Amino acid sequence: MRAIRSLLLLLAFVAGVAAAGDGSVATADLPPEARDTLRLIAAGGPFPYKRDGVVFGNREKRLPLKPRAYYREYTVPTPGAKDRGARRIIAGDAGERYYTGDHYRTFRRIRE
Repeated sequence: MRAIRSLLLLLAFVAGVAAAGDGSVATADLPPEARDTLRLIAAGGPFPYKRDGVVFGNREKRLPLKPRAYYREYTVPTPGAKDRGARRIIAGDAGERYYTGDHYRTFRRIRE
């Protein structure tokens, strides 16, 4: 079951990369909860989760390498999840945003 889920996530990611051509995703194509989170980031909050705005370490180096504390993470609520779920938006100091729907395994840069 886990292997099937991983395969489905990979296929969804590959389909998104092929559609965008560059691995990015348009804001309009994000889940509505992600668009809400982007609005909160732009407004500076208030954020619903205590961990929103904490430093994202990029330890796996899946995002461009930047100095420590360059990236911040924000929760994208997952309907039906009892916890924060797996979805996040990572915000860079220069204004770039990345979406992950699989808890940091894959990232797609958000196009405005």
